[in-house]
Amino acid sequence: MLVLSSPSGAGKTTLAKRLLAMDSAFTMSVSATTRAKRQGESHGIDYHFVTQQSFADMTQREEFLEFATVFGHSYGTPKAPVEQAMQSGLDVLFDIDWQGTQQLRERARDDVVSVFILPPSRAELERRLNVRGQDSADVVAKRMAKASDEISHWAEYDYVIVNDDIEVALGKIVRIVEAERYKRVRQTGLSQFVRTLVV
Repeated sequence: MLVLSSPSGAGKTTLAKRLLAMDSAFTMSVSATTRAKRQGESHGIDYHFVTQQSFADMTQREEFLEFATVFGHSYGTPKAPVEQAMQSGLDVLFDIDWQGTQQLRERARDDVVSVFILPPSRAELERRLNVRGQDSADVVAKRMAKASDEISHWAEYDYVIVNDDIEVALGKIVRIVEAERYKRVRQTGLSQFVRTLVV
């Protein structure tokens, strides 16, 4: 389970999409959310858009690996699709915040690799939020106010990358993934192979 977290506008969603496009061993974890669908988003691809009552029912039935409330909306990772993907041999990519990452670690510490994406500066973070044009000036101001709190959790992550160049940042994530996949504990069938070498 590879987690990418960052304050809004630091580039985690772009990096996640690029990684998915180049590495077929990954599948994206699709979160459920109570927020409204944005232009260009699709149900079941970007998010599972659900009512507050449906989200509460799923929480009650313990169907989430993690869940949190961000900017007044609920977000959660449905457990079943993640477990199915991993059982079929895929790695799962998560685009979640520090709250979700903490919960994921509590449930599956050995399977989680976490990366925090930092912007090169506060000024650049604000510029990116304004340029993408998804939010009003009021929402951008709220996101900037929340950024300091989100960034304060950087030290809880396994890796930290400053995203001042998208290609360089993506290259670093690819190298992290390669190293983590080569860890002894993640190489399935390795002990059986080694036994064939020991006479």
